Amino acid sequence: MSHVFAFFHKGGIFMYPILAFSLLIVAFIVERYISLYVKHKVAPIDFRKTILGFIAKGDFKAAHTYIDMSAKDTSIGKITTVACKLRSAGAGDEALQARMDEQLSREISSYDKRTGFLAMFGNVSTLFGLLGTVTGMISSFAGAGAATPVERATLLSNGISEALNATAFGLVAAIPALVAYAIYQNRTEQIVGTLTEDASEIYHDFLFYTENHKSEVDGEVIGMGYPTEKAPAMKRN
Repeated sequence: MSHVFAFFHKGGIFMYPILAFSLLIVAFIVERYISLYVKHKVAPIDFRKTILGFIAKGDFKAAHTYIDMSAKDTSIGKITTVACKLRSAGAGDEALQARMDEQLSREISSYDKRTGFLAMFGNVSTLFGLLGTVTGMISSFAGAGAATPVERATLLSNGISEALNATAFGLVAAIPALVAYAIYQNRTEQIVGTLTEDASEIYHDFLFYTENHKSEVDGEVIGMGYPTEKAPAMKRN
């Protein structure tokens, strides 16, 4: 441990910003892992099929109840809940699409909102390491010009040590951040792609099956009356 502190101390003043960004990187790596892997829930395999059964019958309240029981904490469940509430209230197709898109945007934002910080933190850590390298080299060569040969060797070695320590510490902070960013970005793209596709399918299901259900209901209502061409003539007084 003492060797680590000595290594840190010899890196110069820019080691402290790099340390701060290193702590942020660790915090964001843990937070993104929890969000993208631990908290991420997937709807049941037969979720869409079951929802289709309720939509075909026009029973949106039952569909809402099913979502609360099986997929309440999933992103697709939240999007479908919005659709069920709108259809229960008699909302049209344009309102359905707009509200589902809004909920989809909120869900996508929850997955992607902090992943980009990892790349930024990694790049800034590298730059601080480079800055420590430059200042270390400047101080070593600036002091060597007016020093004796014995002192010159000491100044050069200390300055180069500071430069290399800052570079190494910056890279140690940056490499895990950039690797984690690549992994989490790929995970985010997979989740967002699947969610967008599922939401689109659910939206079209609501359009198609709701229209079919309305057509069947209208047909039943018309069938209970007389066809127009065979309607009996009304007697005039």
